[in-house]
Amino acid sequence: MLIDDVGFGASSVFGGPCETPNFERLANGGLRYNRFHTTALCAPSRAAMLTGRNHHSVGMGGITEVATSAPGNNSLRPNTKAPLAETLKLNGYSTAQFGKCHEVPVWQSSPMGPFDAWPTGSGFEYFYGFIGGEDNQWYPALYEGTSAVEPPKTPEEGYHLTEDLDDHAIGWVRSQKALMPDKPFFMYFAPGATHAPHHVPKEWIDRYQGQFAHGWDRQRELTFARQKELGVIPADAGLTERHAEIPAWDDMAEELKPVLEREMEIYAGLMSHTDHHVGRLLDAIEQLGVMDDTLIYVIIGDNGASAEGTHQARTTR
Repeated sequence: MLIDDVGFGASSVFGGPCETPNFERLANGGLRYNRFHTTALCAPSRAAMLTGRNHHSVGMGGITEVATSAPGNNSLRPNTKAPLAETLKLNGYSTAQFGKCHEVPVWQSSPMGPFDAWPTGSGFEYFYGFIGGEDNQWYPALYEGTSAVEPPKTPEEGYHLTEDLDDHAIGWVRSQKALMPDKPFFMYFAPGATHAPHHVPKEWIDRYQGQFAHGWDRQRELTFARQKELGVIPADAGLTERHAEIPAWDDMAEELKPVLEREMEIYAGLMSHTDHHVGRLLDAIEQLGVMDDTLIYVIIGDNGASAEGTHQARTTR
């Protein structure tokens, strides 16, 4: 499971303010790692993770949208570098991917292909999700395999992309265990959250109302202290100085602070909403009786917090 654009100090499992009880549930019953070396961009991190190789060696020196003809930056994976899913499939695994695929060269991302770099051309027998770096959480551009499909319902009817991806993931693993109970499976679950746009049902945002009134400078101090308590950073670590490009909370105009607070509430709500649906998938695996035989990795942040936008960026609905 790979969560998009999450900073090291965002989720509660690593001391952050975003409540993620299901991530904590996994950490408390397993291991908590704190040295995932990202490439600072999503597509290269994902390409490295999905192949087990240096991102330049699989053509992903940057995101697909900035590919050039230079070696290591052309966004084309050589056919000599097999993806993990392909290796597992050839060794008897059922394989499926749900969510974001940002490893397809831009000029190959239309419904006409070619599809060699799409999930179904990269070892995944089933794919349900979107091609590219981000998608609208309410009105996504979805594909099943290599065919464009419409969302099953509208936002007014309760649609949200993360829930839809989760429903398909749960349905797939249940079918896999019903029809091939002795066959192992490899699932890659990569929701669009918490990448922008930050679309999340209002009730999840309201859970955090007023919790960020102290502003981002104080939040850094609170998170830092909590991380020391958890032991995910050394007890003698020092808090880095706020970067000059980020204004001090106290310097922000009073009429703007409620908007900035709301932005933080929206992000936290989206993070908790994502954790909730990860929990649904974990419950399904547990109900199938295969939890003890299933190795689960949750990577909370493919490249750390996003540097896109500004402190006044608006991504609400």
